[in-house]
Amino acid sequence: MQDTQAFVERQQEIFFASMPSVVIVGAGVIGTSIAYHLAARGVRDVVVLDRGNEPGAGSTPRATGGFRAQFATAADIALSLLSREKLIRFSDEIGVDSGYRPYGYLFIARSEQAMAQLRIANELQHACGLPEARVIDADEVRRINPAIVDDAIVGGTFCPTDGFIRAMKILGGYFAAAQRLGVRFEFGVTVRGMRIEGDRIAALETSRGDVQGDVFINAAGAWAGTLGVDIPVAPLRRQVAATIETDVLSDTMPMTVWADDGFHFRVRDRRVLLLWPGSPPSSFDTTFDAESWLPQVIAFTNARVPRLRDVPIDPDACWAGLYEMSPDHHAILGRAPTIENLYLANGCSGHGVMHAPAIGQVLSELVLDGRTSIDIHSLRPSRFAEGAGIEASALL
Repeated sequence: MQDTQAFVERQQEIFFASMPSVVIVGAGVIGTSIAYHLAARGVRDVVVLDRGNEPGAGSTPRATGGFRAQFATAADIALSLLSREKLIRFSDEIGVDSGYRPYGYLFIARSEQAMAQLRIANELQHACGLPEARVIDADEVRRINPAIVDDAIVGGTFCPTDGFIRAMKILGGYFAAAQRLGVRFEFGVTVRGMRIEGDRIAALETSRGDVQGDVFINAAGAWAGTLGVDIPVAPLRRQVAATIETDVLSDTMPMTVWADDGFHFRVRDRRVLLLWPGSPPSSFDTTFDAESWLPQVIAFTNARVPRLRDVPIDPDACWAGLYEMSPDHHAILGRAPTIENLYLANGCSGHGVMHAPAIGQVLSELVLDGRTSIDIHSLRPSRFAEGAGIEASALL
């Protein structure tokens, strides 16, 4: 018995000794998810570097907390379904409520062109294992969200298992769980470049000196392209207008999105959050633009949700954050094309929080197994050089 136990312990020592040391750049929700999943697989030497002073010092806390599986690509749907599975059992696995509430996503079409795109996406969703997503007519749109007043509606789609999550609860849960498993987080560390030898990174050059490792993972969000390797990710400011606290609309109301122009709204913590993509400048500036952007959002709101006409905007509750945009507005996941020991988890283009649980799992699978449990081939980093960018709608 003792000989058997000694043999098992020796095999475990050999196994763990062969595990790579991993350096992750970015302690947002994606970086912390990857760190946790690697540690949960037995990788003992994981360090996460972040330029901020605490977890979530970047874009994660600025997310509005939507979750959906209504996408127009098989890879995005697969990421959502895996994330949903993990969010449902998040409390059991991580010990924290992820905030997942299946209040639904309601997409609205005001044109036949938008309606056709919704139908095509819905067919794909059914083929990918999302049968509860359904095409609906204009009358059912109004039944699902009676606050809407819009004579131009021609139809829409609705999925009752879409809904809402809490970004910082997910990040905080992964952060604490990763620490329990021995992951080391280092804050206030700026990555200034990479020392590359041949086709491998030998070390990161940081504000605290060189950091060596076997495997490096870029999860730096909007700052992914600033680390010394050409990664096609750029920041894009997105803004949120928030009303004063009100009970005019229920917090169980679904996320409601007009597919034609992207205007959407939801209720969180008794405030109505109003959003519209607009055309803000691409930069790292997160100053809220109340002059040119807000009037259009208020005009959309007054015309389409008249119950909110007398509910003021709270200037102190409005904010702006950064999307990490890839050229085709879809995530970049996988091994870097020219650097053997660099993996990318970038360019989620507004879907990073909702997909973070799945991304953590599939990146750990890529590092440790060389393959993934779901098909993310279309999201490979080499697709742009291959002329294989994704052409599906970014909204869907």
